[in-house]
Amino acid sequence: MTLSEYLEGLRGKKVDVIGIGVSNRPLIKLLRKAGVSVTARDKAAREKLDCADELEASGVKLVLGDGYLKGIEGDVIFRSPGIRPDVPEFAEAVRRGATLTSEMEAFFEVCPCQIIAVTGSDGKTTTTTVISEILKNDGKKVWVGGNIGTPLLDKAEEMKPDDYCVLELSSFQLMTIKKSPKVAVITNLAPNHLDWHTGMDEYIMAKTHIFVNNPQPDRVVLNLDNEITKSFIPSVKGECLAFSRKSVPENGFYTENGMIYFVNGSSREEIMPTDEIFIPGVHNIENYMAAFAALWNLASVDAMIKTAKEFRGVEHRIEFVRELHGIKFYNDSIASSPSRTTAGLRSFKDKVILIAGGKDKGVPFDSLGAEIVDHVKKLIVTGFTAEKIKAAALNAGFTGELILEPEFEKAVESAYKAAESGDTVILSPACTSFDRFKNFSERGRYFKEIVMGLE
Repeated sequence: MTLSEYLEGLRGKKVDVIGIGVSNRPLIKLLRKAGVSVTARDKAAREKLDCADELEASGVKLVLGDGYLKGIEGDVIFRSPGIRPDVPEFAEAVRRGATLTSEMEAFFEVCPCQIIAVTGSDGKTTTTTVISEILKNDGKKVWVGGNIGTPLLDKAEEMKPDDYCVLELSSFQLMTIKKSPKVAVITNLAPNHLDWHTGMDEYIMAKTHIFVNNPQPDRVVLNLDNEITKSFIPSVKGECLAFSRKSVPENGFYTENGMIYFVNGSSREEIMPTDEIFIPGVHNIENYMAAFAALWNLASVDAMIKTAKEFRGVEHRIEFVRELHGIKFYNDSIASSPSRTTAGLRSFKDKVILIAGGKDKGVPFDSLGAEIVDHVKKLIVTGFTAEKIKAAALNAGFTGELILEPEFEKAVESAYKAAESGDTVILSPACTSFDRFKNFSERGRYFKEIVMGLE
């Protein structure tokens, strides 16, 4: 189905778009341009929406503020990923015959080129970006979207069959996805977003939607070192490529004595030394193996190696900010879970000064406490979870300097004052940013702004 055919099928129907955020604004404009009747709903008050006048001028009906979900009459409802699909208002609409969908689900229907999709608890943005960079270095036309980049539905008619579309997909987006991509990658799974999901079982179930739908993927890439993703292997009906730092898969990538290898049965091919990967950390070795597996026989090994040697990393992911008086500052604001912060801490050979804390996701910090003992010399805790992280560290036996500073700015300044030449200061919160920031990007950029202002 083409995008034009999809839009033609919506003409004459009432469409409700839930959420007027970044992903849905292009959708609303696309629908109106096609002559579709649109009601856009958002919990934000009108004065907080900078596009309200523009949308109304284009013929969009707005329903805003508390109760924005009341009175849904649409034949088709586009859900924002952050809103659960089982809220009572959606359930009632579906009972009367409405179709509940999303911008991403619509894109899967109309995308004319191969889709490579990546999900996981950690590493999915870096892996998605690395895949796209390898394809570009191999001379391919690449579109990047999903949970990163720009919404792609309105770009579908510009895409060609021999292009590649690389998507990062969150569990929120995968909850209701009905189609699988050509290549599906799951980097790893650990407790995450348990403040949104009903529990770990639902979170895992949502992630499996990347490869269990029809048609099933031609290739599924799984982490052999993660017990949850390893358990998916018997369920894969297409080609399964695994990656591992700890064992040798039957088909896939692994590391041995500082070298990445591809193995298929009894045959083995040397790919590249791990220390030639520019971005630090063993988790990034895993990310590269996942990317290599996704693109094996789809892109050249030369493009893979070139990307690994030259790609500087993604903003907010162990991003080097500056060195001041011998103190190095890193921005790892993306680390919104204990497992992600653990990966960041393990990227450095020496103990670091850690700034952690934010809004709770319902994930315990017990395991992080032990990592703090092993990898942190001084700990600064801030935000809503400051006391919880402090308690986890102390319960694990942390004896280093510990500073509790509720204000984010002062926490960064405290880390600088506590540091000496040769130290590394890293913002790796282990929590979401929603105690005071809109998202992790805003938090990371503000951290960099503070650091760049230090003298």
